[in-house]
Amino acid sequence: MTTRATIGFAVAALLLAAPAMSQDARGQSNGDATATSTAGSDSISAKAAATQPAIVIQHFRPQDQRGINIFEPPKEPGAPYTGFKLDWGAAFTQQFQALDHSNAADQSVEANQLIDITSGFNNATANLYLNAQLARGIRVQLSSYLSSRHHNEAWVKDGYLLVDASPIDVPALNTLMEYVTLRLGHFEINYGDAHFRRSDNGNAMYNPFVGNYILDSFTTEVGGEVYFRSNGLMAMFGVTGGEIRGQVKEGTAPAFLGKLGFDRQLNEDLRVRLTGSVYTTEKSLSNTLYSGDRAGSRYYFVLENAAASESSNFRSGLLVPGLTSEVTAFQVNPFVKFGGLELFGVIEKVEGRTRAELDDGAPKREWNQYAVDALYRFLPDDKLYVGARYNTVEGEMAGITNEVGADRYQIGGGWFITPSVLLKAEYVNQQYNDFPISNIFHKGKFDGFVVEGVVAF
Repeated sequence: MTTRATIGFAVAALLLAAPAMSQDARGQSNGDATATSTAGSDSISAKAAATQPAIVIQHFRPQDQRGINIFEPPKEPGAPYTGFKLDWGAAFTQQFQALDHSNAADQSVEANQLIDITSGFNNATANLYLNAQLARGIRVQLSSYLSSRHHNEAWVKDGYLLVDASPIDVPALNTLMEYVTLRLGHFEINYGDAHFRRSDNGNAMYNPFVGNYILDSFTTEVGGEVYFRSNGLMAMFGVTGGEIRGQVKEGTAPAFLGKLGFDRQLNEDLRVRLTGSVYTTEKSLSNTLYSGDRAGSRYYFVLENAAASESSNFRSGLLVPGLTSEVTAFQVNPFVKFGGLELFGVIEKVEGRTRAELDDGAPKREWNQYAVDALYRFLPDDKLYVGARYNTVEGEMAGITNEVGADRYQIGGGWFITPSVLLKAEYVNQQYNDFPISNIFHKGKFDGFVVEGVVAF
């Protein structure tokens, strides 16, 4: 039996055995009460709730299972205000990877010769979270990466102020803030809904699969966002500096983003959400909206050459369109949850140019991405889930005359051992399309199994 077949058998056995192993947790008419959760899971048993930290910060998305299917920070307080509070959280994750890769690129070019990879453990990644309740409805959040694939050292991901109540006790302002939310600082911008379901370095609790989307729209920028929410309707407008860092050099322009959406629990079983987002900047020194996950992708060394390193080639498995100066992007995201069934979609279109293309007057290059996730969560407390994702991307890469792209499907499942501990596994298959023979991605593909453990609290 091959190594990959052995891994696949072990994964299948684990997922099949999980219901039996969780027999006691299911409760056999044991009279466990239920407690309402602030998360996407409708309720959790008292036994499960006892393993979770108390929520003491208002308008807060928990790092653990309770945070699943929460998108924007909730408008409901979620916790009473009893004065200043300081709250710490953390998340870390590690994978066992059993992937194969191949290509048909020109092997006379050394850069096209793929690195040899084998089955083994990836280095663990970790996040640290600090939240402080400064006043009623006003909190600050600081997120740090303690370790990541791209950086061995600790570094700050983001820090921002979230305001959901008026700091001045004026009736008119108090009424306004019942509908308005302000977010100010350096933060993960709210473009699209896919970024709420992705693995963020050490925290992979919200992602039902192991890998993120092929075209990974995720960045942090300095600026502000204003939200208006009422009865399931939402409108957001934001302005940022258009860069991952504060920037005062000539050659930059503000980035503008917006989102309109509807999110409502129509009945006990059915929740429907639909949002549309836009992001645009006319020029930037180094825009990173589509530079991929800077902390590092989950598929280590796939389609990389023999000179690759873990930290330098940290975007393995992603496609990076190189739209680093001028960018206009649109994303539409439908989400439906009916009982244990969840459907989530990504419809995305982006166009833009590099600084050189902008200066030369070259035409804008265009990319399109489509994805659909289908999940089924079952057993009390949604302890187990199975699901599949299909993701396809096509667009124009600088220096290549024809359109290129990639297709990926992922099949997997997960087991919440506790609400703070998740074990998940997937089979992934990705193929690269229409790259020229001179490119390392020519007829490239990778496939295999990845098992991932997540702890978040």
